Amino acid sequence: MLNATARDGAVTVVPVEDKALWRAFHRLPHDIYKNDPNWVAPLNLERKIHFDKAHNPFFQHAKGAFWLAMRGGVPVGRITAQIDELHLAQHNDATGHFGFIEGIDDAAVFGALLREAETWLKSQGMRRALGPVSFAMWDEPGLLVDGFDNPPNVMMGHALPYYQGRILAEGYSPAQDLLAYGYPIHQPFPPTLQRLIARAQDKHKFHFRPARFDKQHFASEIALILDIMNDAWAENWGFVPMTKAEIDDMASVFKFLLRPDALVIAEYEGEAAGFAMMIPNLNEAIRDLKGRLFPFGVLKMLWRLKVSGVSSGRMAMMGVRRKWWRSPVGAIVALMIIQKAKTGDFVRRAEQAELSWILDSNERIKHVLKSVGASVIKRYRIYQKALV
Repeated sequence: MLNATARDGAVTVVPVEDKALWRAFHRLPHDIYKNDPNWVAPLNLERKIHFDKAHNPFFQHAKGAFWLAMRGGVPVGRITAQIDELHLAQHNDATGHFGFIEGIDDAAVFGALLREAETWLKSQGMRRALGPVSFAMWDEPGLLVDGFDNPPNVMMGHALPYYQGRILAEGYSPAQDLLAYGYPIHQPFPPTLQRLIARAQDKHKFHFRPARFDKQHFASEIALILDIMNDAWAENWGFVPMTKAEIDDMASVFKFLLRPDALVIAEYEGEAAGFAMMIPNLNEAIRDLKGRLFPFGVLKMLWRLKVSGVSSGRMAMMGVRRKWWRSPVGAIVALMIIQKAKTGDFVRRAEQAELSWILDSNERIKHVLKSVGASVIKRYRIYQKALV
């Protein structure tokens, strides 16, 4: 636990290399956020697996390092640094990332952590640091800078307000903002959009179907979704293609937690044109578990997700193939995917959805979301710094 000792004395940064330090690394956020009613403790077992290089497919194409900041023998901060070979191949920009940054409200702690990460990145030949990205853009990128007054949705980050000032003080500047939109699920589309969609359906052959999770079709469905994702997001800021191993890992979890109608595939003139995935808010189901699944946490979680239901969800992924981006077809597919995703079995019992994350520079999708009545509820920021 943090105490007065953690506030005084010199800060040392140590690599996380043994079981005791890993326990402290994962325990630290529990201490940092103990007085924050909106923080949701992640599942301890899931975090251990996520950081295990033998189990997380991110490390098939990346390397990383992990540190704890100590003062008087007490952990007061943590950080990771990682270099993604797929990012370097895609962008050729000599950029590494830092992530999972946590710390007490102390300039010395944040300074020591960021300098350690920067030194490691420079030793690996990097010329720019970007973050926080934890571990990749497909995971939980960005630092929460606005929207601290409610809990994060599933697979979205949380932070304390002072974090952004501490990072800026170390010479970082904003690189990109990511937005989370809130949307009342049962709010109907405006009449003008409903008429637009009706005319499009009369004129063109649109078809929307749930994903097929049965044994015969599961592999081909996942391959289709991966193909759409990597095409739809290819021109986005910071894009790195998702690998088959990564989507297979994600699919193994979602297959266990989701119903097939949580994932909607859009077809236009017989061709798969886009998809969207609306998932129940796992954070709502685990908020009181304090990270523990055993002995009874897993039963509570599954009951809340599959039986009693949760009141919120997240449209975690949505994509339309690039060939239709600048055509009316693309806009109609995006609107209808949102509409169809609202009718799944899970969302019939939910009240609110978060549509996230959206690049602040993506004016096209921002316009679509505004047209259906969604509004920004959280803002995340990625920072950058030249390494000299």
